[in-house]
Amino acid sequence: MIALIDYNMGNLRSVSNAFEKIGSKVEVVSDPEKLKEFDKVILPGVGAYKDAMEHLQGVGMQESILEFAKSGKPLLGICLGMQLLLDSSEEFGKTEGLGLIEGKVVEFDKSKFDHKLKVPHMGWNELFVQRDSKLFEGMSREIYLYFVHSFHATCKDEFAIGKTFYGYDFVSAVEKDNIYGFQPHPEKSHENGLKILKNFTEL
Repeated sequence: MIALIDYNMGNLRSVSNAFEKIGSKVEVVSDPEKLKEFDKVILPGVGAYKDAMEHLQGVGMQESILEFAKSGKPLLGICLGMQLLLDSSEEFGKTEGLGLIEGKVVEFDKSKFDHKLKVPHMGWNELFVQRDSKLFEGMSREIYLYFVHSFHATCKDEFAIGKTFYGYDFVSAVEKDNIYGFQPHPEKSHENGLKILKNFTEL
């Protein structure tokens, strides 16, 4: 049983549709008390970091996510959901995150960009696998996925399972124990994204 957290900050339909394509079902959950009933949890997210944390705190979901993480069962953050797994973000001033993976979220440093590059980073780009992960089972070491974001994660290399080049290398996938995160959108990334989601269901 997979829970898809609804806190008014994610495109739940596209994620649900992606799981249906691989023969799995997710249940949209807005009641924090229900999370513990599930085997796996997905934290999606689109929008501003501060708003997302306020929503999670306001509905009591933050504590339920932290409790679920302690259970050892798999938790996957997607896009903004991945960023929320880290300690903090610099978007609109510093905002504390869930603190499940040591690291922070920063804005793209345009001073390092070729003049042709724009923010947000939007479209298809390569994720370069940094180390083995069950989420990459049966996949190549270079995976094209779909991105839409203006801020990116920074963390120790021990937690970075994927990196992507956009002006410079940034962390695009993370893993620590039972906690996983992807900056790109697997649900919008066709076969590659569906394979990642399928691997998640098999953890």
